[in-house]
Amino acid sequence: MGLSGCGGSAEQGGGEPTGSFPVQVTTARFPAAQTLSEHTQLVITVRNAGTKAIPNIAVTLLNPLYGTAAQAFGTLIAANGPGQPALASRSRPVWVVDQAPGPCGYSCHQGGPGAAVTAYSNTWAMGRLAPGATARFDWHVTAVAPGNYTVDYQVAAGLSGKAKAVLSGGGPVAGSFKVTISNQPRQAYVNNAGQIVYSK
Repeated sequence: MGLSGCGGSAEQGGGEPTGSFPVQVTTARFPAAQTLSEHTQLVITVRNAGTKAIPNIAVTLLNPLYGTAAQAFGTLIAANGPGQPALASRSRPVWVVDQAPGPCGYSCHQGGPGAAVTAYSNTWAMGRLAPGATARFDWHVTAVAPGNYTVDYQVAAGLSGKAKAVLSGGGPVAGSFKVTISNQPRQAYVNNAGQIVYSK
């Protein structure tokens, strides 16, 4: 799991045991067809399928072209040419994260990254996961850029790379979502019951 980051990452992965930990992905969903300004959820639920506790169950979101160089739910724009001002960041959002995984405390309510955020790029961790237990990673997002996109994910059993999440056959725990975002925003209206209804 190619994790990278700064500031406290050594502490977050400190004391991690070495080994492989069987994991089952029980839920992986993100709507394949979306529209601009639509609020959706990306949900990944993982189960500890082994007999040992997983030290720190984590999920990293990646751009298939740029890895974690692009922010989660984002992409990279082209660098400026010679003689043009340097960009502070080439990463641009495709989706805005309204709420990230983990309990929503003060930071989350103020637009922060959520309680499960880590110092590793585009990575959220839920802590120790007992045998047979499940952890739900749930991102609430809003689409802001039309086009065709792919969001990849990788599951890890820890943050330092020593504890590895594996499928029953021993392979890495990973997947992807292919999404088309229409440039037509959803239409809303109030029905006869006074409810706000959104068109598909």
